[in-house]
Amino acid sequence: MSRTRIKICGVTRREDALLACELGADAIGLVMTPSSPRCVPLDRARAIRHAVPSFVSVVVLTHDLPAGRVGEIVDSLRPDLIQFHGSEDAAFCESFGVRYTKAIGMAGDLDVHAIVAKHPRARGFVLDGHPPGAQGGQGRTFDWSRIPRDLDRPIILAGGLNVQNVGRAIREVRPWAVDLASGVESAPGIKDENKLRAFFAAVAAAERSEPNEKNSVLG
Repeated sequence: MSRTRIKICGVTRREDALLACELGADAIGLVMTPSSPRCVPLDRARAIRHAVPSFVSVVVLTHDLPAGRVGEIVDSLRPDLIQFHGSEDAAFCESFGVRYTKAIGMAGDLDVHAIVAKHPRARGFVLDGHPPGAQGGQGRTFDWSRIPRDLDRPIILAGGLNVQNVGRAIREVRPWAVDLASGVESAPGIKDENKLRAFFAAVAAAERSEPNEKNSVLG
């Protein structure tokens, strides 16, 4: 048994990052894709990264960015993890020398096992409600019954999570972690204090209500 980890994604303000950490976030996500409404400039991302306390991971999200740009981001931010959301193959994802997770858009007809097999060194897979290859952060849920129960890597559940449904998500999916952006926002990239507090409380309540064997294998 272990607790459900929480990643608060699409952070654009230092104060939001610090509040999420205070509430117990395990990871903070910084979106570095220019077409995203939650994209944060590199200098501000660096300030947020430096403000995040010890034992909280900083994750950068990219979507089909050129290798040179990803390398620049890595050199500047020294992230703990990269989350790739586009069509990046394993060789590309592994080339930066940083642990990574791969997002899988569950809105389409796809073979999750096949995608997992193509990324043998990914440290986990973000299952999100967007179409394959699209950007995350769209706030779309998907049919959780489609999630395979026999994957050999941690499952990070994303897509339309909020205070109303996260308890059910934890009970039904038993993910290693939950990952959300829009569910705790007042506007894209602007986190709402009350929603953040309520979300962390809802996760804690779900953890207390039922022992949770996580859908993961750690390596």
